[in-house]
Amino acid sequence: MMDDFSLDEWELALQEKKRELEACQQQQQVTSCLSCSKVHECEIRDAYVHAVYNSMSKGAGGGFEF
Repeated sequence: MMDDFSLDEWELALQEKKRELEACQQQQQVTSCLSCSKVHECEIRDAYVHAVYNSMSKGAGGGFEF
């Protein structure tokens, strides 16, 4: 695992959102958000998806393609 000193702000934010998402999955007793009845209105999942996008685009926004 990388140490926090080699991660940029976007990757650190992603790690935090991932921890929140995994904690929620444990609380809901699911292994995937798609198994959760709250998937369509879940703010935690939405924040994680945005953190993934931001970590890939480094916050540059538009024009980034997967």
